Amino acid sequence: MSDVKVERKESVSRQAAADWLELLAKAFAEGGHVELRFGPDVVSLHVPDRVRAEFEVEVEGHEVEFELEFKWSTAHSGAAPPEEADAVPRARPRQGNGVRGSARSPRSQRR
Repeated sequence: MSDVKVERKESVSRQAAADWLELLAKAFAEGGHVELRFGPDVVSLHVPDRVRAEFEVEVEGHEVEFELEFKWSTAHSGAAPPEEADAVPRARPRQGNGVRGSARSPRSQRR
């Protein structure tokens, strides 16, 4: 079980999503601290020099799911594990729906 978990799901404007991503991008680019507002809650994080990243795009019918996940340890310097530290995602040419496919197999086959 997590020590702390903040989760909120809501519909937001593209501009509101861009503002949130801009705060994250600034923290990652400049290093250090970021405060993210989730409705009435504020989450304060320290972003280390190295993080483990996961990127996933899934298209099912008329719905696109985009996930971008970052993980790091608070127990040490936050270095990403060696097997994932230098991984670079590969993409295939755009499909008919304008979404680039992953070099990995579909989500349902990975699990």
